[in-house]
Amino acid sequence: MEGIKIEKVDVVIVGGGPAGLAAAIKLYEKGIRNLLIIEREKQLGGILRQCIHDGFGLTRFKETLSGPEYAKRFIDQVEARGIPYLTDAAVLEVTGSKVVTAATREGLRQWQAKAVILTMGCRERTRGALGIPGERPTGVFTAGVAQAYINLYNRMPAREVVILGSGDIGMIMARRLTLEGAHVQAVFEIQPYPSGLPRNIEQCLHDYGIPLYLSHTVTAIHGRERLTGVTVSKVDGHMKPIPGTEREYSCDTLILSVGLLPENELSLDAGVCLDERTRGAVVDEHFQTNVEGIFAAGNVLHVHDLVDFVSLEAEKLAEAAASYIKDGKLAPCPIHVRTDRSINHTVPQQISGTGKVSLSLRVSRPFENCRIVVRQDDMLVAEKKMKKAIPAEMIQLPICPEKLAGHSDLEVSVEC
Repeated sequence: MEGIKIEKVDVVIVGGGPAGLAAAIKLYEKGIRNLLIIEREKQLGGILRQCIHDGFGLTRFKETLSGPEYAKRFIDQVEARGIPYLTDAAVLEVTGSKVVTAATREGLRQWQAKAVILTMGCRERTRGALGIPGERPTGVFTAGVAQAYINLYNRMPAREVVILGSGDIGMIMARRLTLEGAHVQAVFEIQPYPSGLPRNIEQCLHDYGIPLYLSHTVTAIHGRERLTGVTVSKVDGHMKPIPGTEREYSCDTLILSVGLLPENELSLDAGVCLDERTRGAVVDEHFQTNVEGIFAAGNVLHVHDLVDFVSLEAEKLAEAAASYIKDGKLAPCPIHVRTDRSINHTVPQQISGTGKVSLSLRVSRPFENCRIVVRQDDMLVAEKKMKKAIPAEMIQLPICPEKLAGHSDLEVSVEC
């Protein structure tokens, strides 16, 4: 843009949540000091600021922390090292040549970076994505919005509640609303299996006597000014409502916990290719996208079940990004990772075959007494035996380069 001075930095990190903070600290430790974190909120920490429940940090710190406590550990390290960051600044554009434009409190600013790290996180699917018939009354919230009302703004949004979707935040909000005096009538899930973690089903629903109905969905919303109720129907194997199974529930609030979508509008502008299944970037084992020098990690890459994995993934990315900045290139990754229908997705989608790498993957449906296998030209490369594999839990599967032969594609599947 004309008239704007372009500032030169080694790395621009877009997003100051758990992934961005972890990447910045690791880059600093690797000797990359000319870097900048850009965060659109008024504070660092991302979504963790409103996640006041515990369960964070068990993998990363070997102790249980709340979301703000977990974020504070990284924010303190950023502050102690003097790592530069901008808050209340919205990135407007990232180009393929790694020019970053942001609207800040001082006006428009631009940076030319050697590398750009995308850690923008994800957003919730809304009612508009579901197409539920009815008016647009007050009282229909996504789970994250309801969580922000209570935990950040001290506002009680509901009294009689129905929750659609068994995502983790939806179940956590079922417990939170109950503790604040609301009555949660039920949680309805369109899939024949829960979409959240088993521990949240137990701690947030079973412990509070909140029923979970599988293969059910909301088919109508009632009320004009304020929500007065919803119609719930059973669904068949194709997730179509079954006529004659309708049931009315009187409520003033409908909470939607129906999935998360990576925030990749900036990625698309930069020419980054997205995976149709993860909705995040296609990356190699260095977490580099198809655009050289642009990296992605965290929920903008693929939705995680634990924030600990977000931080660990971002730290791996930072090590690769530091090598890229110092050497100007990374090892090529000619081996593609393919899956069958039993696997929903894998990250990374390409590997070099020269070093150890861990595949992050999710199964497409629940399995029992199975094993996750990786084959190359029908030769077994890696396997993991599991008593239970569910879509809600991300599985880590290490790949040893010694077992790879040539550059043939890898095939990942579930065998029972």
